[in-house]
Amino acid sequence: MNTDPVDYICSAIRSVPDWPKPGITFRDITPVLQDPRSFRVLVDMFVYRYMRQRLDLVAGVDARGFILGSVLAYELNLGFVPVRKKGKLPFETVAEEYTLEYGNATVEMHTDAVRPGQRVVLIDDLIATGGTMMAAIKLLQRLGANVVEAAAIIDLPELGGSKVVRETGLPLYTVCSFAEAALSYKNS
Repeated sequence: MNTDPVDYICSAIRSVPDWPKPGITFRDITPVLQDPRSFRVLVDMFVYRYMRQRLDLVAGVDARGFILGSVLAYELNLGFVPVRKKGKLPFETVAEEYTLEYGNATVEMHTDAVRPGQRVVLIDDLIATGGTMMAAIKLLQRLGANVVEAAAIIDLPELGGSKVVRETGLPLYTVCSFAEAALSYKNS
């Protein structure tokens, strides 16, 4: 591959205008996942980032965070913790509500998903307003986990979520950054 890995992944992300409603450009990671080469490059970027860190678990946010998170956990020989939408987990849960543009939502984890002091990296596909990511961080911390870093494939910085996460002092890693008017690639 003669292309920078970041450029390669960012160029594979499909932009779908006016979805799910007019004025919104949806950033679709499906083409990255469908192509074995780009999927491998993406996974390897995260594996190389975390392979020398002392971690105990990877937590992934429902639902696209499960895809990358579970593969990363497997590659790093770590356990995987799902952070699910409300009502999807069968055992005793702890919940965190957060605000969406038009209402509220809730994410949950099993009460025994992490043990106090375990070092966790939290993965999702995208960070927009930061509500889901912050709710997942709070859940993990409430159960005693040490969230080492939050990570996502895509950052939409104009929506403020990456700033919200960084203001907590928690490191945030993203592969691609998409501004509203133009596309820019960066390593965060």
